[in-house]
Amino acid sequence: MTTRSEPIDPRGSTVSRRALLLATWLPAACTAPPAVREPAASSAPATPPWREDQQLLWLQLPGLPRPVALWLALPPGYLASTTSWPLVVFLHGSGQRGDRPDDVKAHGPPMQAAQGRQFPFVLCSPQLPAGRWDAAVLHALLPALANLLRIDRRRVTATGLSLGGHGVWDWAAAHPGDLAAIAPVCGFGDARAVCRAAQVPVRAYHGEIDSVVPVARQRECVDALRACGGKATFTVYPGVGHDAWTLAYDDPDLVPWLMAQRRVDAAN
Repeated sequence: MTTRSEPIDPRGSTVSRRALLLATWLPAACTAPPAVREPAASSAPATPPWREDQQLLWLQLPGLPRPVALWLALPPGYLASTTSWPLVVFLHGSGQRGDRPDDVKAHGPPMQAAQGRQFPFVLCSPQLPAGRWDAAVLHALLPALANLLRIDRRRVTATGLSLGGHGVWDWAAAHPGDLAAIAPVCGFGDARAVCRAAQVPVRAYHGEIDSVVPVARQRECVDALRACGGKATFTVYPGVGHDAWTLAYDDPDLVPWLMAQRRVDAAN
């Protein structure tokens, strides 16, 4: 039984008001996070407004000066269930960096979710304010999400395009124990580091005539991973430039492949 001071959370238990402050929901039109402050007891919401569609969330992570903006989409049946669900983290490209969260929905799974596509997993699509994706921040994101949602930590996968594809390669190499698999699109990593992620299966995509990120950059990573015993498939689209993501995220085999993956335990 819960009380008014213990809001119901979507993990099926209760969450403190302090934890609720770490996830403040805003309308999609907002472009900056609100001040994070303790509400008066009488104004505390009875429950978070969880819905089984895509919503904007501001999530404060340890060590960061301001909350991270992210889009979160819950799968059909999540709210009525008590089980844990797979999580897919999507990392956008360089053109979607900044402080306009709607830009994150320009491509890939968050765009598809905005258009009404439903996925059999929790979809998390954070926004990068500037620079490059930081594997340490992504590593910190997972326990924060697990504190709010029923996430199956053995079924966390990541995908991203361009700069985001680079981000998932880096994340897997830095913290291989986080991820069950990655699906980088027109990205690349450090071929000298990919063996750290030898137990993380890869499903990579690229355009044959990509002039922004040459296909050879990602092929080098795939070959290096295979050479140290890793499993990787590499789909190269003939005649396609940098926009390999349109075809990649329409691949009917991508989602079933992601859902079939289970994490191999490894030290982070």
